[in-house]
Amino acid sequence: MQDKAQTKQLVFWLTYLIFFAVLNETVFNVSIPKIAEQFSLNAATVSWVMTIFMVFFGIGSVIYGKLADLYSLRRLIEFGTWFYCVASVLGFIGQNNYWLVVIARGLQAMGAAAIPALIFVVVARYVPEQERGKVFGFITSMISVSIGIGPVIGGFVSANLHWAMLFVIPLPTLIALPYLRRYIPAEATKPGTVDVVGATLVSLTVGLLVLWLNLAMPLLLVALVVSAVVMIVWMRTAKSPFIDAQVFSNRQFCNGIFVGMTMFSVVMGVFFLIPLMLTEVHGLGTQQIGLLLFPGAISAVIMGPKAGALADKKGNAYVASIGVLLLAGSMLLMSTMLAISSWVIMVAMLGNYVGFTMFQTAMINSVSQTLAPAQSGIGMGIFNLISIVSGALGTTLVGRILDGHWLDTGLLAFSANAHGFVYSDILAVLSLVVLASGWVFYATFAANKPLLQVG
Repeated sequence: MQDKAQTKQLVFWLTYLIFFAVLNETVFNVSIPKIAEQFSLNAATVSWVMTIFMVFFGIGSVIYGKLADLYSLRRLIEFGTWFYCVASVLGFIGQNNYWLVVIARGLQAMGAAAIPALIFVVVARYVPEQERGKVFGFITSMISVSIGIGPVIGGFVSANLHWAMLFVIPLPTLIALPYLRRYIPAEATKPGTVDVVGATLVSLTVGLLVLWLNLAMPLLLVALVVSAVVMIVWMRTAKSPFIDAQVFSNRQFCNGIFVGMTMFSVVMGVFFLIPLMLTEVHGLGTQQIGLLLFPGAISAVIMGPKAGALADKKGNAYVASIGVLLLAGSMLLMSTMLAISSWVIMVAMLGNYVGFTMFQTAMINSVSQTLAPAQSGIGMGIFNLISIVSGALGTTLVGRILDGHWLDTGLLAFSANAHGFVYSDILAVLSLVVLASGWVFYATFAANKPLLQVG
């Protein structure tokens, strides 16, 4: 148990770490054209810079989550951070060989995945329950900032230095390690073994899922289905499976995962949609778009801790409801007024960032409270995995709609034009999905207290 001063220091360094870990999800986005130009690559080939990071980041989230139930959290975070930084140095050294760059990105993800996967477990185990909501709020607000500011930093570095300098950005994470050694206890190894077969099947299934979402190849879909079936059979029959199927018998946990998957898909889809919309409808460049979205990212930092404190005081369902209304309202505002002015989009995105931060804070707090201590690691690992895969799902679906690879239902207009009707229709539909997901969350967590408390 931490006193208030220790908790404050612990949260600061955890937030510092997660900022750099999540930043790498988006910091390379704007640099993709420069990488393609340097190596004379087509879009499909250069996309591996992003795809491989998502694959291994998703796989790592579950694996580290499971290891957290057996091994010291502090040692796992130290290992992941060092691995992340060494891989970054290798990427910088290998900047003149494209496939070395891709391999370095995969290795980066294997190390970086430890940070978000384990930090939520640290909070669940070592922060007093009455302060947990505020802490989750602060950390999730930093995640929103990292996602939003990543393309801005990436664009600045690529334009003024060289895209390979992006590999150097994670190195300051090493500063945090001595402080984490001071504030996180060195837990003893718990009895138990790692199910290597189960871990391999989970990794294979997650990897195939992310690849299929990005590449949409029929053969990948077949392989995904086969892998998923084998994984489920193993999970139900193995003596000590990598993922205990019992965790999915927790109704509140499963409902929370479903709602989280839907909401993350929607929000990541909107984050993907807005830059394209601002370019086509308002003719803005990359730097202008980054500056326009920056106030929203900063507002998330300010509101995150307030949302968490409000959740501790009035409950997660109360905060989640406000977040849902802000998200749906901001999407409807953009849907109806997107052609008027880019300033309307900036104001609406303030609501989007704040609403997402509030909902995410309430969601993580609620889900963590449904898990017993023995399941907290793998449970939060699954939650992190869902958020990563959902981001890929949301961006893929929105991209396919914009490309016209979707059946015309009569509800959506699939030919983009100067008035941005296609963007308007997508945002309107997504706002309805947000409201429906918010209702499921409220029905699950408002009337009932969490089934289990994390001690």
